[in-house]
Amino acid sequence: MFVFSNFISAMATLIDLILGAYIWIIIGRAIVSWVSADPYNPIVRFVYEVTEPLLARIRKVVPTLGGGIDFSPMILIVAIMFLRSFIVPTLQQLARSIG
Repeated sequence: MFVFSNFISAMATLIDLILGAYIWIIIGRAIVSWVSADPYNPIVRFVYEVTEPLLARIRKVVPTLGGGIDFSPMILIVAIMFLRSFIVPTLQQLARSIG
């Protein structure tokens, strides 16, 4: 049973790492949108391709406010922070209760 407990604990750590990295990618996307970065740069293209699907869904629900302010990155970061604070501890507690 300890193997399954270790697996769940490792999954919790991996999910936490992935969600944390995605937050930094979203922050990078916001910074890139403020400066005039080369849209053909592979890093810029990667950042846009990774973040645009989720940000576009949020933009459909929450339109851009007056002045061109886009709150979708902030909303997505808050949602990811909620997931990190809910899913990761839940999985870690489940792993402790099993093992």
